[in-house]
Amino acid sequence: MTKLLILDRDGTINEDRDDYVKSPDEWIPIEGSLEAIARLSHAGWRIVIASNQSGLGRGLFDMATLNAMHEKMHKLLALEGGKIEAIFFCPHTTEEGCDCRKPLSGLYEQIGTRLGLSLKGVPTVGDSLRDLQAGYGVGCEPHLVLTGKGMVYREQALSAQFPKETRVHQDLYAFSEWLIHERDAQLELLRADK
Repeated sequence: MTKLLILDRDGTINEDRDDYVKSPDEWIPIEGSLEAIARLSHAGWRIVIASNQSGLGRGLFDMATLNAMHEKMHKLLALEGGKIEAIFFCPHTTEEGCDCRKPLSGLYEQIGTRLGLSLKGVPTVGDSLRDLQAGYGVGCEPHLVLTGKGMVYREQALSAQFPKETRVHQDLYAFSEWLIHERDAQLELLRADK
């Protein structure tokens, strides 16, 4: 089984901003997120990002700035021993009507095509309904983190729009604990029973 994992970026790995993350200085990792990615990397998980980046389409930053943000992320991750294999992003605004802006599944379809893999059962982690809808549309296993936009669900129940299989985690570090210890252990037990 390919151990592939798809993460949202803003609000899941780094702090989100209502006015968009527009520069490397504004790209600030959420506490524990880089350590979580490092742990998952060491456990054999291939990690890719699927992220809406409409700030590009809105002219709030350019490709060089987006690349600089990602370079900062890669450097900080390398210090922790973690790795992101690829970053897929949608640069479009809602008005452009593309098929890659989450909650549509175009980014996920691109990931499956580029990696030559089915995404059925692949865990996807995000902080919003649209993140999970996009992944669920191609058969991903939905996981919500209560960081970023997900913080509102610390005080209220998930709406009926969330996939019923959605698992909820305090943050990306808690998700990594669950994935490494619980899910992998359950799969080992299933293999042993066969």
